Amino acid sequence: MSPRRRPRTPRALVAVAAAVVALTLAACSAGGSGSGSRTVTAGKLTIATGQPAYSPWVEGNKPQSGKGFEAAVAYAVAQEMGYAKDDVVWKRSTFDSAIAPGVKDWDMNIQQFSITAKRKQAVDFSAPYYTTTQAVVTTSGSKAADATSISALKGLKVGVATGTTSYDVAKDALGQPQVFNSNDDAVLALKSGQIDAVVTDLPTAFYVASAELKKGEVVGQFPASSGTGDQFGIVLPKGLALTPKVSGAIRALKADGTLQRITTKWLSTAVDVPVLH
Repeated sequence: MSPRRRPRTPRALVAVAAAVVALTLAACSAGGSGSGSRTVTAGKLTIATGQPAYSPWVEGNKPQSGKGFEAAVAYAVAQEMGYAKDDVVWKRSTFDSAIAPGVKDWDMNIQQFSITAKRKQAVDFSAPYYTTTQAVVTTSGSKAADATSISALKGLKVGVATGTTSYDVAKDALGQPQVFNSNDDAVLALKSGQIDAVVTDLPTAFYVASAELKKGEVVGQFPASSGTGDQFGIVLPKGLALTPKVSGAIRALKADGTLQRITTKWLSTAVDVPVLH
């Protein structure tokens, strides 16, 4: 026969209820990715970018300066959402880990992520903040320098960074390209003569041609797919209620002209680059 349990007193019940409430509040205040509209750190907006981050996206690898296209966009979005500059916390992440499923230690990530259906299966994307095309960059005197068409580039050694839209475009248009771990590695291969050209997004192509290559040239750009080009979006953890707020901020920045002013300031790609057909 089991011993008879003593009935709980009102005082004991109050203590149990208080403990439950305390645990609930602690869980709610923990924040973290995937927890609705809460941010990783209460009252702060944690933004991640690449390590290192390059011009024209981030100047001097210092996103906290607000200099560079994506650094400026990030601060403009934060301000539109009600965060002061001092409330923005920067973190670094790799490109691949940012678009992989799982818990994140940041609220949003900005580093030229093309919006694709495949990536949307693992993470959320904001409304697009920039639309670009893919371009071919090389050095003067290379086999690719005089190319005026896509067919003229076929058969040449073309390098791309793995897991990028550049890879998809190059493969579809030119056949299997040479794949590198990063855009930097592809550019190094171009400098050493291992490859004839690199495919990357147009703003990066301008930067590489002018700042990283001796006698660099932008050969041309690929036609925009379906007339839409390659759209960049801010990445957020899957299912985060913060996503529509970020998208709303971007749309507001487009509507009031702020985004265009940032684009004009940091992405001076008005040079007439021929379209390769």
